[in-house]
Amino acid sequence: MSTATPTPSTPEEDPRLARSRARLLDAATHLLAEGGVDAVTIDAVTRTAGIARATLYRHFGTGTELLAAAFERLLPPVAPAPAHGPLRQRLLTLLTNQAHLIDHAPLQLTVLSWLGMAIAPTPPTPTHSDRPRLHTLRRRIIEQYSEPFDAVLTSDTARNTFHPGTDTTTALAQLIGPLVFNRLVTGTPNDEKFCTQLVDDFLTSRTGQLHGDDR
Repeated sequence: MSTATPTPSTPEEDPRLARSRARLLDAATHLLAEGGVDAVTIDAVTRTAGIARATLYRHFGTGTELLAAAFERLLPPVAPAPAHGPLRQRLLTLLTNQAHLIDHAPLQLTVLSWLGMAIAPTPPTPTHSDRPRLHTLRRRIIEQYSEPFDAVLTSDTARNTFHPGTDTTTALAQLIGPLVFNRLVTGTPNDEKFCTQLVDDFLTSRTGQLHGDDR
């Protein structure tokens, strides 16, 4: 009489489930990269992966969760904050890098648009667990934009330059917000002149002093 091999109780303990999850994510990532958000349908993913719909839902719960996981895999890296140099130049370098990412990485702009729509019905809180991959993606996007700027905006040089009580979250919105708006609404590129204007206007508002070579 043969003895059956015990079945692991969780997906993490079962290599077969790990493989099926990887195949689903590979398929979704490929479809997203090739055809955009509209291409990542349940039927297309399961057909491409050769995996049953029930297995997809077991791993990801919803198509939105699967799409969030695919977006997270494809997000391009962001350059770290410049460690040295004048405050104005460090901010300008950071903003120019972000502008290039938004202008030249269509996925970056797509995920910002999609995330805004997908997350809106249920604003995330630290206790949300209904859509963990969606909220993980949101946190990663926030960290991706904020961490390099936080390193500069909380530096000793910045603290000694800005008005007391300068809030880094508001500062980030002042600097990054116009880049996203410019691409989503006007469709015009965020060139060096535009980035320089944003940095100089930001510094003027935070220090009360005019900045820039032409002022």
